Amino acid sequence: MAIVEVKVPQLSESVAEATLLQWKKKPGEAVAMDEILIEIETDKVVLEVPAPAAGVLAEIVVGDGGTVVSDQVIARIDTEAVAGVAAPAPAPAPAEAVAPSPAPSPAPVAAAGAKTGVAMPAAAKLMADHGLAPGSVPGTGKDGRVTKGDVLGTLAVPAKPAAPVPAAVTVPAAAAKPLPPVAAPVRLNLGDRPEQRVPMTRLRARVAERLLQSQATNAILTTFNEVNMAPVMEMRKRFQEKFEKEHGVKLGFMSFFVKAAVHALKKYPILNASVDGTDIVYHGYFDIGIAVGSPRGLVVPILRNADQMTFAEIEKKIAEFGVKAKDGKLGIEELTGGTFSISNGGVFGSMLSTPIINPPQSAILGVHATKERPVVENGQIVIRPINYLAMSYDHRIIDGREAVLGLVAMKEALEDPARLLFDI
Repeated sequence: MAIVEVKVPQLSESVAEATLLQWKKKPGEAVAMDEILIEIETDKVVLEVPAPAAGVLAEIVVGDGGTVVSDQVIARIDTEAVAGVAAPAPAPAPAEAVAPSPAPSPAPVAAAGAKTGVAMPAAAKLMADHGLAPGSVPGTGKDGRVTKGDVLGTLAVPAKPAAPVPAAVTVPAAAAKPLPPVAAPVRLNLGDRPEQRVPMTRLRARVAERLLQSQATNAILTTFNEVNMAPVMEMRKRFQEKFEKEHGVKLGFMSFFVKAAVHALKKYPILNASVDGTDIVYHGYFDIGIAVGSPRGLVVPILRNADQMTFAEIEKKIAEFGVKAKDGKLGIEELTGGTFSISNGGVFGSMLSTPIINPPQSAILGVHATKERPVVENGQIVIRPINYLAMSYDHRIIDGREAVLGLVAMKEALEDPARLLFDI
């Protein structure tokens, strides 16, 4: 027997631990070299763990939902075994026990279609604490697994030995979509007013922590301005077809906003600075974070050296970020750092907002939906495509003068895009 250990990838210094999501293979099944065995969620990204060798998955050391650290052994592969041979059952997460899987039997609070099975680590512990016998709780998880929510649901409904107990209220289809193992729903029997309680994922919890940190440590103030997007829209319309044919990507608006932001940051370096204790750190480079929504929460991948990127390079990179965020493929290095951020709520129809600074940065630009609005030009009311810009900044180091002038510089660059070509 030749055993190869499957270990947790090296996590970044800022990530202490991670959570296993769901194993894609069971003990005894064949695995190919580099085949993805499981995904690991940190507070920043989701990492894939490939098989380090071909063979048979001999043992799962840490089961679904387990908490792990860098280089921890989570499974073992037998490179000489034959697929289908009996193998040890999945091991639980540290400090928790997995209940045995007896023959399924009806339970007094069983929901329609529920079945008993192996209990998840947290569920097994909760059952033991309340004296519930293995197999007495119906499992609604994958392959009939018993979740913590199943146990809580059983405990919440009192037993009535002399009369049948009504089935649990059916949760609406929209709320019954499968959830990650680490976020098992706790369903409450509330008659015709059902609820679900779902623990935050690591990423969502980290986002919440950083937003609160930003509001608690920064003196946030927001300045607003409006920009006539007609010049940008005309230029985009004029070159869109040639641009796409030449570069293989559409010419969007975000590249203009990125270029305009860099243009302003060069004029007012304090907007590109950050606070470190009692020091102000002026960055001689322009790493622009682009806020992107993903199924697991908000992420902000970084455009490195955005001042040196062409319009095509910016558009390609933003498109790549969008795909990676959707698939959970963004790497830690793509989310680390950044000197200034841009949040585009306009893609969702937002008219105006006050974006929150992404620490340790000191400013962020909020972009919104472009709409035709009446404006006054040369004493006449005319209709123009207007976008309201909002820039939040840390008033501890950025005065109103620099903030307002910086946003005006962005406005002027967008209303006269030729400025971006000549850097004026």
